[in-house]
Amino acid sequence: MINPNSAIKKLQTRIFPFIIALTALAVSASAAFYSVSGLSKLFAGAAFAVIIMAASLEVAKLVIASLLYQYRENLPRLLKYYLSVACLILILITSMGIYGFLSAAYQETAALAGNVDSQIALIETKRDNVKNQLAIYSDEKTSINGAVSDLRSGLSNNIIQYTDTLGNVLTTTSSSTRRALEKQLDQAIERQTEINTRVDNLNQQLFDYETEIVEVTSSNNVAGELGPLKYLSGLTGKPMDQIINILLLVIIFVFDPLAIALVIAANFAFEQLRKKTKENVYGEQVEQKEEEWDEDHAHDMVLNQMIEEIEKEPNVNIYQEKILNHPRVKEAIKHAKRAGEL
Repeated sequence: MINPNSAIKKLQTRIFPFIIALTALAVSASAAFYSVSGLSKLFAGAAFAVIIMAASLEVAKLVIASLLYQYRENLPRLLKYYLSVACLILILITSMGIYGFLSAAYQETAALAGNVDSQIALIETKRDNVKNQLAIYSDEKTSINGAVSDLRSGLSNNIIQYTDTLGNVLTTTSSSTRRALEKQLDQAIERQTEINTRVDNLNQQLFDYETEIVEVTSSNNVAGELGPLKYLSGLTGKPMDQIINILLLVIIFVFDPLAIALVIAANFAFEQLRKKTKENVYGEQVEQKEEEWDEDHAHDMVLNQMIEEIEKEPNVNIYQEKILNHPRVKEAIKHAKRAGEL
């Protein structure tokens, strides 16, 4: 009966190398894509030629990493050194391409952010001008309101008292004064109405500018993209360009070296899946299994001990030679030598 746990463990052992290989392929492919794109932007004058060259170098890098691992014991020393140096240089080239790609993407986003900031600054300048005009008209409005109030009070208090020939005290109003006050009041009210209209228009313009600033700020995705960088910049007190440069260096120092490490790990994992073989007594390659302590193994151990005792004797007679030439004894000798017991 098959043990379910053993079957699951064996299945995991066989599947995991393929998972490592797929992960290595995904990381390597993405690193190659970003590197090729970045190098083509660095050498935009011959973009297609650079793409072909960089793609071939990316494939060669993965092959070199696998070759160095698979044939690490058989490669000539000079070739091994050259391939190792070439692989390191290709990693640096890939990292440089990735850096170029990511930095170009950041520059595009930063340029958009700069345009948005310029638009907002222009709108804020217009808004500030409206605020200044509004402050002036607000002061004049306050002054006019006071003048209207005073003129109306003057009209109410336009009273003249005099004594006639009979000695009676008469109270009346001055028509000339009243006409002058009414004329001034009419002018003041007209100016007051004009100022009120202008203040209302300026308030509407101010509201429109504030609304436009909010729309420009919220209608683009730049703020969301650069928001974390701006937060880190404010938190650390360092410029945003320096923050993004540190982030890019961290990415490139992990990206491509991780791809190469996963390629080597995949080679190692598949190597572990291969059945280990050994040479039997007939010179044939057979599957090597874990040794179990059974009756044959015990018998071999007894024969090994007999052989050791016979070989210690100075004189070997014919009987001993027959024992040593016996196929079973020869097989036990080979087994003991392989096990390191002789």
